[in-house]
Order: sequence, then C-alpha cells, then structure tokens
Amino acid sequence: MPDPQMMPMIRPLDPVADLPLVLAFNEQAGDYWLLADRVAPGPQKAADFFTDGPPGCDAARSHRLGLFQGSELVGLAELSFGFPAAEDGYLGLMILHPGVRGGGLGRVFLSHVEALARAAACPRLYLAVLEENPRGMAFWRREGFVATGVMRDDAETGHRIHRLVKAL
Repeated sequence: MPDPQMMPMIRPLDPVADLPLVLAFNEQAGDYWLLADRVAPGPQKAADFFTDGPPGCDAARSHRLGLFQGSELVGLAELSFGFPAAEDGYLGLMILHPGVRGGGLGRVFLSHVEALARAAACPRLYLAVLEENPRGMAFWRREGFVATGVMRDDAETGHRIHRLVKAL
C-alpha cells in the first residue's frame, strides 16, 4: 500500500506564505533556469512566479500551483486564461524537481492543470517549449500537444521557442 505521506498533493500557492518554498525550489531546479534564462535563479525569479503571465491575461484569474510530496514542494505550475485568444488557457510554466522527473508526476500535475482549464471552459490549452529542451518537447508531445507552427527567437537568451496546443 502506498505511503499516504508520499502521495502527490496539488494546492494553490500563496505569494507571501509560500515565497520561501518557491525560492528554495527554484534553486533545486536551477538546471532548468540555467537552460531557460542562461542565469541562476534568484529571489526575483521566485517573486515573479506569482505575477508573471502572458500578455493580456488577468493575473487574478491565474492559478499558481504547487505539487507536493509530503511537505516537499516538487513542482510548480502557472495557468493563465485569455491567451492567445480570450477563451484559451495558457500553461506558462510547469517544472518538476530534478529528483522526481521521469517518475509520472508530470502527468499527474498536467492532468490537474487540464481539469482547471476545462472547468474554465477553455477549448484549448497552449504552452511554449524551448527547442533546446528535447526532453520537455517529448513529454508535451506524449501528452497530446501538437505544434501550432508559431515560433519565435528570443534575442535575450538565444532560444527558439515553439508554441504547442492541445484541444481540451
């Protein structure tokens, strides 16, 4: 029988009470931030998690989620509504702790995010993935996301970023 303390739990994160958890998590998942931003995450990256979102989205409607195993934060996700079209959902971030990647928690976390998007009547869920992140791209494709043909080159980081979509 599985240990109930190790069963994953997902809950909204509070920008004040949970900021230290997000800061510690970002440091532990520094490999992703070094890839994505080309610099190690600092305190501002943790604070930005609670305010960043796609253009034109209402931050008050967004979900800032934590995935926990026991008391340990092992995943972050940010779901916004209204981008690229008013009725769409946009998964701006979903990242797992390096120690739990590949263990099935990504699918659990994504399922929860998709349920929130469906509850908000979103017909589609969009996200962006770095071309330099083939493991991430493979995960999203396995989960039913397809390329939209929209991509952009980020001058600051040098990344080519691909937009994917999944019909809900």
